[in-house]
Amino acid sequence: MIQEFSIHRFNELKINSMLAEEQIFKGITFTEISGYDEFDNCRFSNCNLTNADLSDCRFIECSFDECDLSNIKLLNTSLTETVFERCKMIGLQFIDCNKFLFTPQFSKCQLQMSSFYQMELRSFQFIDCNMQDVDFVETVLSGAIFKECDLGGAVFENTNLEKADLSNAFNFTMDPDQNHLKGAKFSINDLPGLLTKHGLKIVP
Repeated sequence: MIQEFSIHRFNELKINSMLAEEQIFKGITFTEISGYDEFDNCRFSNCNLTNADLSDCRFIECSFDECDLSNIKLLNTSLTETVFERCKMIGLQFIDCNKFLFTPQFSKCQLQMSSFYQMELRSFQFIDCNMQDVDFVETVLSGAIFKECDLGGAVFENTNLEKADLSNAFNFTMDPDQNHLKGAKFSINDLPGLLTKHGLKIVP
C-alpha cells in the first residue's frame, strides 16, 4: 500500500529505513537524502531538492512532479524507468549517473544547461522540454524524439542523430558535416539552423 509522507514524517522515516518503497513525498524541502539507498515505486510531488546530493541513490519506477531538482549531484545515481514531469532540472550532470539501465523520461521539464555528454540515449523521448544550452557533444541519440522542445543554444558536435525526429523541435543549430544525421527527420522550418555556417538566407 502506498503511504504518503510530509515533512513531519520525513526525518523519522529516513532514520528507520534504507529503502523507501511505494511512498509519496509531498511538499518536502531537503538538501540530501541521507539514510536512503533506494527508492522503489515512490512519488515526489512539489518537492524542493535544489543542490541535494543524490549520489549512489537508486530510483526505480519513481515519478517526480513539479519538483525543483536544480544542481543536484548525480554521482553514480541510478534512474531506472523514472518519470520527471513539470520539473525544474537546471544544470544537471547526467553524465555522472550510473549508465546501467539509465531510462528516465522527461515531459514539460526545464533542462537548461544540463549535460548528456557522450551518453547513449538511443530512442529517448523528450516531450515539451526547455533544453536551451544542453550539451549533446558526442551523444548517441539515434532514434530519439524531440517533441515541442526548445533547443536554443544546445550543442551538437559529433552527435549521432541517425533516424532521430526533430521535426517538432525548434531554435536549434547544428552543422550537418559535424554530426551523423542519416535518416533524421526535420521540418522545412529547420533549414536555417542546418545551414547557418554557410551564411545562406532562407526566404519563404
